[in-house]
Amino acid sequence: MKILEAKNITKMFPGVIALDSVDVAFEPGEIHAIIGENGAGKSTLIKCLTGVYEPEEGEVMISGENAMKNKALFDKVAYVPQEIDLFGYMSVAENLFIPYEKSGIKGTVNQKELEKRANPILEKFSIPVKPNELVKDISISSQQLLQIARATVHEDYDVLMLDEPTTSLTSRDTKILFNIVEKIKKENKAIIFISHKLEEIFQLADVITVFRNGKKVAYSEIKDVDTNWVIKQMTGRELNQNERFYSTKVSDEVLLEVNNLTGERFTNVSFKLKKGEILGFSGLVGAGRSEVMQAIFGYLPVYKGSVKLDGADWKLGDTNYSVKNGFIYLPEERKKQGILPVLSIKDNISVSVLDNLKSGISISRKKENELANSVIETYDVKTPGSDKEIQFLSGGNQQKVIIGRAMACKPKLLVFDEPTKGIDVGTKTEIYRLMKKLAEEEGIGIIMISSEMEEIKKCSNRVIAMYEGKIAGEFDEYTEQQSILGAIIGVNS
Repeated sequence: MKILEAKNITKMFPGVIALDSVDVAFEPGEIHAIIGENGAGKSTLIKCLTGVYEPEEGEVMISGENAMKNKALFDKVAYVPQEIDLFGYMSVAENLFIPYEKSGIKGTVNQKELEKRANPILEKFSIPVKPNELVKDISISSQQLLQIARATVHEDYDVLMLDEPTTSLTSRDTKILFNIVEKIKKENKAIIFISHKLEEIFQLADVITVFRNGKKVAYSEIKDVDTNWVIKQMTGRELNQNERFYSTKVSDEVLLEVNNLTGERFTNVSFKLKKGEILGFSGLVGAGRSEVMQAIFGYLPVYKGSVKLDGADWKLGDTNYSVKNGFIYLPEERKKQGILPVLSIKDNISVSVLDNLKSGISISRKKENELANSVIETYDVKTPGSDKEIQFLSGGNQQKVIIGRAMACKPKLLVFDEPTKGIDVGTKTEIYRLMKKLAEEEGIGIIMISSEMEEIKKCSNRVIAMYEGKIAGEFDEYTEQQSILGAIIGVNS
């Protein structure tokens, strides 16, 4: 029996057919993976299946009824977004049961009763927090598990939709999530699993549907296909899975030298980066990788230690100084920290180089347009024009805009923090090639922070592994993956 079904769905935006006559169905007791490149139509499908968008053509059927004529049926679809969507200054328990009426809570809210009801749910999802803790004070992993738990609190849902649920999870938390998903599957719920991580799809899913350019291009039971089949269906071409992207033009000249740096969540960190080198930083979530780079950039405090760039002492604690002197940090949380979502692509590019765009005392619109168009062309940003709001671009194209903006600042050093988070396999390859080109042709020193071991191995000339705030090992490009994994989980420390 099909519990949720899109029948001949077509959804259009100005100049774009986002979904083109799509048919897809989801059955109880089945984990159905949805995959496709950024911009393939997955997000639009999600919004149609949850009632956010109304399609121009076709029907959304829930339990055999047309949900477009009975919007209450959409309550049967529990949706967990990719981005964290919680109230930071409210407690864990309050976040868990909001909206209260859907959780079966009526009348005055009793805080103690709320916390009492929260405990077994937190235990079920192995979330290591207390019900009365503020959400802003718990880890990102715990926040992600919390919003998944929140989606399942009301028992009347029939479909659980998970959009990139493991993006912010540790490997331990990912295992916990997968165990929970398997239990929910046994409760005869339909599960829609959207992910760019192919290894997760093959581990968890029963069936897979592939989207490309707004169309459903393939469907199969997962046991009948392999990774190469999925990639070919997604991209329409073969990708070389063995291609490497480390720089072949590493200088002998040291660009960055860090000595005994100590700050929030890291202690006595020392390393060197050469010009034209791609240096990978690997470790579990919370190992201190991002904190080290944010401290050098000036965003977080440094308690002791020193840094040199190009042989000169580096001023710490000043992000403006960093940008002006050639150090650009590209954050992990692209949508929250990397872009100004309601502004245009052009505005997002020009905001960091306004002084260079002046003509007299005002901004030259001609220079601004030329810069934006140059970035779009150089980095192959897929967009109808520079005036489009950046929030409507795919994650991969947003990342290209951010890189283009960074390059407009003429950097010596670029830090990519989880550069392909939420990006499909085809666009990942584009980002890897771009990093390689920047290192080899521009001589830029690149530090890449990544939780994906395959990504680290593919792109890095050297890898530094961190464990609990300390460097646990340094490895060259020939090191076996198992040795790096051992370091990041503390086996070799």
